[in-house]
Amino acid sequence: MGLQIFHACNRIHVIQCSGDRDESFKEAMNQTGRGRSPAEQFAPLATTFQRRLLVGIGSSSLVAVGANFGGITSFLLGLSPETGRNLKLDVLYPIGGYNRCIDTNEGFEFIYPANWVGDQTLLYRAAKKAEVERSLDPPPLNLNARPRRANVNEPVVAFGPPGSTGELNVSVIVSPVPEDFSMEAFGGPTEVGEGVIRSLTGAEIKGKLIESSMREDWLRDVDVKYYQLEFKVESQWFRRHNVAVCCARGGRLFTLNAQAPESEWPGLKSDLYTIANSFTLTT
Repeated sequence: MGLQIFHACNRIHVIQCSGDRDESFKEAMNQTGRGRSPAEQFAPLATTFQRRLLVGIGSSSLVAVGANFGGITSFLLGLSPETGRNLKLDVLYPIGGYNRCIDTNEGFEFIYPANWVGDQTLLYRAAKKAEVERSLDPPPLNLNARPRRANVNEPVVAFGPPGSTGELNVSVIVSPVPEDFSMEAFGGPTEVGEGVIRSLTGAEIKGKLIESSMREDWLRDVDVKYYQLEFKVESQWFRRHNVAVCCARGGRLFTLNAQAPESEWPGLKSDLYTIANSFTLTT
């Protein structure tokens, strides 16, 4: 199914997610336990990728920063892109051709091309959830109904070009894992990357790990390791090139995947690497 997208009313992408997701995480985490084999512990990462496969300035100029008239704000911020990005101004205005997505509930952020838009299904779901939370009426009481568990392998955010088929997009999945889950337990980036490829490939699907690397960042005195993987997968139906970032913290596995058709990869490589390199946890 293609990526259904539409233009958001503004450029502020601060995601609010349902409290039901927190309950589903707790439920899933209660079902996990220690003493599991490495293959079982690796399952959340493998499942995630399988799911993805399927689917200074003058005062007169400062006045213009209040609104992006004719792109003036974006131009001025582009004169010092790092300063603007450090201040998170790219949440409001494109800087250097990119906007920022900040998910305050899940605790991550990244930048994406300014001409990309949000996934329609996810945005409608977020709007519906916000409407329910604002409602003054109590929820309907149905004693026979069992609580529905959210699909924890569904993206929490996704962006792509308007009118596209979904072959070119970036999305983030947050999955529950044991509190002591560690990427390093499975080896370095290369070992993890090879494991991901094995989980994706089969009789009709071929895959190849092209490059793997790791970067580190300190978040509240905790060393967070980000594994970055470039790989491609192909079958008789598609040929895709991917850049993915994986990290774990606080009982959650975060995976960002940016993908493009193999035929368009040369022209999109810079954009996809910019997205991947910008992905960081915030809480």
